[in-house]
Amino acid sequence: MGNPSSFSSGMASKSDTSSALNVQANTPAQKRALSYASTIKQLFDEIQSSKMPADRILANYFREHKKHGSKDRKVIRESLFSLFRWWGWFQRIGDQQESATYFASLSASALLEAHAWQDIATAWHELSQSPIDYQQAQALAVDSLDDKLKLMQHLFPATEFKPQDLLPDWFWQVCPVDAAQQTQLIAAMSSRPPIWGRVQGITSQDAAAQLQAIGIDASYAHYFNDAINLGSKSMNLNEIALYKDGNIEIQDLASQVIGQICAPESDAHWWDACSGAGGKTLQLRSLMLTKTADNQIPSAGSIISSDIRSNALEELTKRAQRAHFNNISVARWKSDALPVSADHFDGVLVDAPCSCTGTWRRNPDMRWLDGIEAVTDKAALQLDILSRSSRAVKAGGILVYATCSLSPLENQDVVTAFLQQHPEFTLTPIRHPFTGEQTEMLTVWPFEANSDGMFVARMLRVK
Repeated sequence: MGNPSSFSSGMASKSDTSSALNVQANTPAQKRALSYASTIKQLFDEIQSSKMPADRILANYFREHKKHGSKDRKVIRESLFSLFRWWGWFQRIGDQQESATYFASLSASALLEAHAWQDIATAWHELSQSPIDYQQAQALAVDSLDDKLKLMQHLFPATEFKPQDLLPDWFWQVCPVDAAQQTQLIAAMSSRPPIWGRVQGITSQDAAAQLQAIGIDASYAHYFNDAINLGSKSMNLNEIALYKDGNIEIQDLASQVIGQICAPESDAHWWDACSGAGGKTLQLRSLMLTKTADNQIPSAGSIISSDIRSNALEELTKRAQRAHFNNISVARWKSDALPVSADHFDGVLVDAPCSCTGTWRRNPDMRWLDGIEAVTDKAALQLDILSRSSRAVKAGGILVYATCSLSPLENQDVVTAFLQQHPEFTLTPIRHPFTGEQTEMLTVWPFEANSDGMFVARMLRVK
């Protein structure tokens, strides 16, 4: 761990959070635990009050407090996200502004996720003044969601917990799922997903071997030839040669499904209408170039990428240069008018703005920061973007609509409304890459391949 004195000096804030916690630390371990707890609470409260994403608040904090060592950052980061991951249970045990309740939540989160800093977690338990024997609690299994539920009942016997509490009540209103799926979904949402990547210009087997040689727990996935699992440990990408050379891009496995369903030909012309920083643009171009290499013919394909944010397009351009990809250009949306030619493209991808409920595994804070309007307010905008973008598809071309939402309101309902208004388009069947099932509109659930959640529909312009 970093130097405790420098760690404590980095804690200073406009309000003395340690004093606000109103506890007396008597041992060195308790003093370190109190310093950690103070910072975590400061960050947690700021996230809840500002409604800003936790990763952004955390990045700003570490940028301003450079004295934290890597282990300090790990304790702060993982404990913070653990609080949000299990917040549905923790908010049931009492007022989190009460010091005892807050310390009890911190120590419970360390047990639920088997964190390595059990000396700090033990001190948190001591500061909570809980009568429960902590060593006995440490001996309980936490392998499954049911195990974790039993642990919580052991720690807080006066409180009743249910798995459904781990997602907000409003979620079930806009994302109805059957009982079996509900259990699987809650279990997935309560676990940390691995870091998924995609290789470019190198085989996933070679990439995995090179990454393993530098201590990264990498393995190649059998779902797609270019998918690679990078494990769950944090890493500095800028220190990895394969990343710096453009041979690896970070992209969740569910997100990779979209490019695979687009399946661009090597000589096709595609428009990525809502490209963001270009993850799927790069995937489309990589797939084009892979087909070119397989067929030993020059690639005449191209991609135009559009977004309303110029900084996102600038990042896309940098990533394309790092990957040594040509035939990628940008055209920013500046108004409602199409930024590209109508009736021109072999394929158009609309990865629409959405509630991002499918990414809650990676962003557990968002399930508690957002309300139901995060889902219910999106459909009109999504339908408008899809309708306008569809004008760029030429006859015989493909239109792909995708979101990282799990709600039918943003997915099936939008596609159905679009098809009713645009009879020149028709759905084409999709094979689920993880189950093999045929479907007209595909929802990838987080529990199917240890990924995020995603929706995608593929349509053909028939006239």
